[in-house]
Amino acid sequence: MTHKLFPCLWFDRQAKAAADYYCSVFKDSKIVSENPMVVIFELNSTKFMALNGGPQYKFSPANSYVITCDTQEEIDHYWEKLGAGGTYNKCGWLDDKFGVSWQIVPTILGQLMNDPEKAPKAMYAFMQMTKFDIEKLINA
Repeated sequence: MTHKLFPCLWFDRQAKAAADYYCSVFKDSKIVSENPMVVIFELNSTKFMALNGGPQYKFSPANSYVITCDTQEEIDHYWEKLGAGGTYNKCGWLDDKFGVSWQIVPTILGQLMNDPEKAPKAMYAFMQMTKFDIEKLINA
């Protein structure tokens, strides 16, 4: 038997609002099911559960969701949409308006960091950035 894994996001009372919001940001998304306590939704074929669990727990950057982007346009889209009403942080991290942490990362970063010659320059460049800039990383 295969046991499928998916994250549960604990909200005070905003599970439905958060699921609707995330589905508006990701093109390939949908609400799968909902009841007053739980909303199951999918973003880019990844299943999530949003739970109205009460105020006991808060989100932190210790748990974040990484979105890899092939183009600057994709980075800009997720950065602007998910960051609206939230907090922008360094190195492609942001906390959305619900407090969930996201990392908006260019796909090419892994390639640059695996190149012993380019890695130090790329790291120095991205440590200066808030939102990633693919062109500046490549030219570093």
